[in-house]
Amino acid sequence: MGKIIFYEGRKFQGRQWECSSDCMDTFRHFNCCNSIRVSGGHWVAYEKPHYMGYQYIIGPGEYSDHHSWMGFNNCVRSCQMYAPYRGSYKMRIYNRPDMMGHTMEFMDDCPNLYDRFRYRDIYSCNIMEGFWIFYEHPNYRGRQYFLRPGEYRACGDWGCHNPMVGSFRRMRTVM
Repeated sequence: MGKIIFYEGRKFQGRQWECSSDCMDTFRHFNCCNSIRVSGGHWVAYEKPHYMGYQYIIGPGEYSDHHSWMGFNNCVRSCQMYAPYRGSYKMRIYNRPDMMGHTMEFMDDCPNLYDRFRYRDIYSCNIMEGFWIFYEHPNYRGRQYFLRPGEYRACGDWGCHNPMVGSFRRMRTVM
């Protein structure tokens, strides 16, 4: 069973709220989030209600301030737990919307997309197997985007406003 605890203060201080299932609006439980403990499961925390805004992929562990989970601010307004996955990984990316343009298939992590694909902008993709995380910058830095299996015909479909992808990795869970 998964469990995530949100704390209003840094270093696990102040008011706290414990969650063990998806929550589309955390506002009634806490005002801000400056630290997090995950004692079970893997989670995606979102900056805005209804699973919108910046996304933060959080695994088991302790995060004493919002920088430790690569947060841009101390605002977490919704969260989702995702199931462990042990299968294979496969995705296809495109440099144009609607699965058009140059394409490349991946089955492994890529710390620098431009070095392998020669494009920085990814406008669409097809996640065929596994969970993936896109990062705005090379070497797994910047904004994070969690992608489940399915077709994403435009970059806005995975929650971004800018098609720039610098790196990506498979979201592997250890159970």
